[in-house]
Amino acid sequence: MTETKTWMCLICGWIYDESQGAPEHGVPAGTPWDQVPMNWTCPECGARKEDFEMVQI
Repeated sequence: MTETKTWMCLICGWIYDESQGAPEHGVPAGTPWDQVPMNWTCPECGARKEDFEMVQI
């Protein structure tokens, strides 16, 4: 199993954790960041996927 990563919205700081996904926002748990749809936006502020950066927590 590969290690899951976390991604942070650079606009508002919302965290996307690959292991948890964002099921309430259409992304099932375990979804790697590269498989999150390109038109997906931050649930907190509406930022685009390109406004996220990988972070270590």
